Amino acid sequence: MSTSTATCYLTVRGRQVRYRVEGTGTPVILLHGIGRSLEDWTEQHELLRARYRVYSLDLAGSGWSEPLDELYTLQALARFVAGFLDAVEVAGPVHVVGNSLGGAVAMQLAVDAPHRVASLALVNSAGFGREVTIGLRLLAIRPLGRLLLRPSRFSSRQIVRSLFHDPTFVTPARIEHTLTLAQQPHATRAYLETARALGTIRGVRPQWRKALLRSLAELDIPTLIVWGDRDLILPAVHLNAARTYLPRAQTHLFPDTGHMPQVECAEAFSQLLEKFWETGSNTALEHSESDRHLSR
Repeated sequence: MSTSTATCYLTVRGRQVRYRVEGTGTPVILLHGIGRSLEDWTEQHELLRARYRVYSLDLAGSGWSEPLDELYTLQALARFVAGFLDAVEVAGPVHVVGNSLGGAVAMQLAVDAPHRVASLALVNSAGFGREVTIGLRLLAIRPLGRLLLRPSRFSSRQIVRSLFHDPTFVTPARIEHTLTLAQQPHATRAYLETARALGTIRGVRPQWRKALLRSLAELDIPTLIVWGDRDLILPAVHLNAARTYLPRAQTHLFPDTGHMPQVECAEAFSQLLEKFWETGSNTALEHSESDRHLSR
């Protein structure tokens, strides 16, 4: 894992933004989680670019993109994504795929600008439940949050371990990349402001979650919700809440998978996306055996 991937920079509302684009066809945009970068979508770029125009970007203040000039909120991040789409001249509807925080940003974009969203794929997404890893809840405590985000190789290793169920994905390259992300000048501010806007020591705030899900449920946007059943960041039981709030959405549970099925189950994940995009349907899929087990 490195930043050697062929990436570009452009200016979005006065700030420099790092992104990657490949392929031709229907546009797809991939949104990463809190404190992460577009490298979390490397495998999906390689698998989808033959049939789609695939974009990923470092969200404002993450990776190598410059920070927001306002407080970090879901609305501000959704406006940032809309500004990026304007900058790359994607005016029509786009398939939006979001992991973790990126899923919540994707939902906010759909609510704020439904004409821009052809479909949503929400991957271990924030927004469906209160439960979240203690590491994120502790960031709400001042000044402990800033101390916890102090870059170190040890903390970077722990972060990577928390993202994957299969330990073979916890590689020196991923640990080094995570450390590099933490060392970026705007990383701590973006991380803390985002975490504190969305959560407290008790967990994810219910106010924004419930309002966002109610608004999204009123829209007729095809939605796919997937989870890894061994997620240590946002537990897979949130998939039950997702079915309750968005009963027309398709759902899928990846067995023996952590917080990033787009990496850990890359080929199966891309195949699921392509099938979803081809059908364009909100008719619920028949659940797998492991998916049914979660529902009990």
